[in-house]
Amino acid sequence: MHTLPTILSDCWLFRGLDTQEISAVLGCIAAQQHTYPKHSFIFHAGDCVTRAGIVVRGELHIVREDIWGNRAIQAVCRPADLFGEVFACLPDHTADVSVVATQDTDILFLDMQHLLTTCSNGCRFHNQLIHNYITVLAQKNRMLSSKIRHCTQRTTRDKVLSYLSEQAMAAGSTTFYIPLNRQQLADYLSVDRSALSAELSRLQAEGKLRFHRSQFTLLASAEG
Repeated sequence: MHTLPTILSDCWLFRGLDTQEISAVLGCIAAQQHTYPKHSFIFHAGDCVTRAGIVVRGELHIVREDIWGNRAIQAVCRPADLFGEVFACLPDHTADVSVVATQDTDILFLDMQHLLTTCSNGCRFHNQLIHNYITVLAQKNRMLSSKIRHCTQRTTRDKVLSYLSEQAMAAGSTTFYIPLNRQQLADYLSVDRSALSAELSRLQAEGKLRFHRSQFTLLASAEG
């Protein structure tokens, strides 16, 4: 079984720190671990969020719902993923998304005020955390830009191909797995699930791709 510092070493926030340094800094930033059962909410849209979280075990969905209850998945968080850090740094604002556990999930919560304020010892690894946090924000901005790019495509087909093209490039292969099931993918792309399934079937019939569950293969004629 992986220890907590080992799991956290895969988190960008702790990049450049060894497991001993991670163990030392957890007390410095007032870290606390909690467990949430499947389907429970870590926080709801409208809540005041005071702490960021890191998934230690399990999986979370960051979701946005409109007044009619239509849900769109903003992001999926798995072990070593950080979430809620922006809201935790804006005490005068409430969250505009909800975070829900899709499995039994362990979360390590971090006090962002402790994290962003260097300790009296001026330890190198605390300064490294602050530097890493800026990098995390830049990465999150890039991910949001990708989602906007996919969702602003004109048709369901264009949204699907935009998303799958990016996944293929990230995997470095035309055959790859995506981290979402059909309903989750439909929510992520803001399309109807039946329309998504119909479009995937058309693309496969046209020889533009092959798929089985979450595995996809893009074929040479996938453009257009």
